[in-house]
Amino acid sequence: MFLSPKAKSFFAECAEHTVLLARTSAAVPPFLVEEVRECAPDDAAGLTETLKVLQPKRSGNLTQAVCGIYPSRRVVRRVTLELKRVKEPGYLNEVVSQQLRIEPEQHTLMLLNAQDGREYDLTAATQKEAIVCGLPAEDIVAVQDKLLAAGLFPDRLELGSLAMLGALTDYLNFSKNKTPVLVLEMAADATQSFIVSSQGLEATRAISQGFEGMIPVVQKELNLKDEESARKLFYSNAFDFSGLAPLLIKKLLRDLQSSIGFYEVQTGQSIGQVLCPLLPPKLAWLEAAVAAQLAVPVLRPDLPAWLQSRHITLSGPVASVLDARHLGLVGLMAQYSNPAAHAAAPEKAP
Repeated sequence: MFLSPKAKSFFAECAEHTVLLARTSAAVPPFLVEEVRECAPDDAAGLTETLKVLQPKRSGNLTQAVCGIYPSRRVVRRVTLELKRVKEPGYLNEVVSQQLRIEPEQHTLMLLNAQDGREYDLTAATQKEAIVCGLPAEDIVAVQDKLLAAGLFPDRLELGSLAMLGALTDYLNFSKNKTPVLVLEMAADATQSFIVSSQGLEATRAISQGFEGMIPVVQKELNLKDEESARKLFYSNAFDFSGLAPLLIKKLLRDLQSSIGFYEVQTGQSIGQVLCPLLPPKLAWLEAAVAAQLAVPVLRPDLPAWLQSRHITLSGPVASVLDARHLGLVGLMAQYSNPAAHAAAPEKAP
């Protein structure tokens, strides 16, 4: 194994349908985001070529990068703690088993504050609401092996969901947006649902409904001969599914509306915007469909302005392509030593 020398710094977000890559002028802000690239995760040759373009002078066969990952069995869930019991041996394992229905012994987990994402202080134990995050221990090895095979050596490995949610919370503070946002990480077989506000992660839910659950509806409504034909059409972007959208997302919305309703009753706040950052480009229409059914707009964050407040500037080409899909990627870059304070924006890069 040979690592290429690090003249620049690199960031990679590896999701189910898309790999986003960036080169920056330094490892930590202030720095310039010089280039952003995108490729399909199953296109090994394309990924190799993209890494060569980003790091043309690399002498080894691996590019060191900060990597955001989205393993299918990742855990990012809000839990409610009994403060009097937090210090009891075995209590946190009990919470994980009972509230999340997973085996803590088989997972690598961490407890975070729901408001600011910092590591939960078990000695103080003053926060009733917390976030349990992590993944099965065996998945860590599998993910690392996959990254190495793709030509990436992880300097730091993060759950992409946490990078994205942290960036969004900070952005809502920066933009003085007090409206809660519904974030959906949609995948083939499941959807991770989050409600985020400027105060942090307000609610979470794992929904066993993803793209594949829409395939039988496509087959039935279009009278196709089998599910494979429906699947190819659904993922091809060769058909306008906007008319069928209410039927395709009906089951997903039913699960969503129950959790949204519970949140609104508990807090007195209503969901004001929707964000679906992990949709593959050919299924981008699903974001607008969900927003329309919930009668709220899609969040369109001004990432260049927010990044400037975090001492991150963008090259001209990067500024022209950056959108909400890149929130997790740039979330890997940002530093939040004081999440509530945003520095004056530096001058824009040429």
